Amino acid sequence: MPRVAPHLTANARLLRNAATAEERALWSRLRHLRPRFTRQLPIGSYIIDFACRSIKLAVELDGSQHLDAIAYDDTRTLFLESLGWRVLRYWNSDVRDNGDGVAEAIMAVVAHRIGPTHPQPLPFREGL
Repeated sequence: MPRVAPHLTANARLLRNAATAEERALWSRLRHLRPRFTRQLPIGSYIIDFACRSIKLAVELDGSQHLDAIAYDDTRTLFLESLGWRVLRYWNSDVRDNGDGVAEAIMAVVAHRIGPTHPQPLPFREGL
């Protein structure tokens, strides 16, 4: 993957430092998950709100400003999907009203993309 443009790195850093209340609330729920998530990841000419690199999962939080930017968001999603990323979009109001539910939905997608951990797991407490 080509090196990230310096202005995108600077913008991502600014976005991390000036996170919205909804981004901070969701980050507090995602930061301890495995595989790891990162915030404000530059990909191409876009900056993703939350990303899990190992399974190529992008999570975008959309506020009211995105009501007028549907075509831009669609172009962005198509670009990311062309690189193999799965994009999840949630409204800020969803995170405010049901942050745990949004985090659980993201965890369900993570579990689905990872798949089973072992084809034949060992029985629990066998022989006791």
